[in-house]
Amino acid sequence: MTSDAIIETRNLSYSYPGGIRALRGIDLDIRQGEFIAIIGSNGSGKTTLAKHFNGLLKPSQGRVTVHGMDTRSTRVSELSRIVGFVFQNPDHQIFAYSVWEEASFGLKLQKLDADVVEQQTSEALQAVSLDELRDRHPRALSRGQRQRLATASILALRTPVLVLDEPTTGQDFVSRRQIMELAVELHAEGRTVIMVTHDMALVAEYASRVIVMQDGSAVCDASPKEVFAQDEILKSTGLDLPPVAKIARGLREYGFSDTPLTQEELVENLVTAIRS
Repeated sequence: MTSDAIIETRNLSYSYPGGIRALRGIDLDIRQGEFIAIIGSNGSGKTTLAKHFNGLLKPSQGRVTVHGMDTRSTRVSELSRIVGFVFQNPDHQIFAYSVWEEASFGLKLQKLDADVVEQQTSEALQAVSLDELRDRHPRALSRGQRQRLATASILALRTPVLVLDEPTTGQDFVSRRQIMELAVELHAEGRTVIMVTHDMALVAEYASRVIVMQDGSAVCDASPKEVFAQDEILKSTGLDLPPVAKIARGLREYGFSDTPLTQEELVENLVTAIRS
């Protein structure tokens, strides 16, 4: 394991029962404090890859190490202290009878003091605007609220690594922004954030590193600008440019060659180009 890698995969391959090969020889180093997007079309292997990061899936071949621990011989409960995983479908991880019990469950498993459980659970629920609904049954929440509850249950654990599988699915604009700004805050505190998404606008705005999956292989590992500049990669994987990059691409015939990632960057570059 490299000195600064918190997750490392070497020749990682995985086949589902029945022989469907989902991952093919993946080598990655994920360092503490990165903000990574894993992208690709449906069936490309991006969620399967992410599930190896906390032992939800075990390699068919190769190995995965998390904080020096081989996932093949380490319990998921131990790995989940390092890597928190928020599922795309919140109903796959919600089971308690109240919002509070759901958000505090993982902390209670760790046998922490009651005041620590109280503080960290309350802070997590406040972060996703669910503290006032602490006594409500999770099934009485909207899907978007259940997604935020699932996020809160992982946030409460304060793991060094946070994996978000399609974090904004089913969210309105305000909730979408809330979840992503929360991810930014966690990243600023030094946590590693790994986002599995098909939303290229999210990738452009938040990620500093992009891993592109295709047919179970990592076909590109670069910055967002470098990925969005590779037409062949985008075409072969069926990915689309984010709106801002599309506008910039349409201005190429006028001599505009940059690949901005945000609206502010696009405006700034346009002003510079006009002035020159």
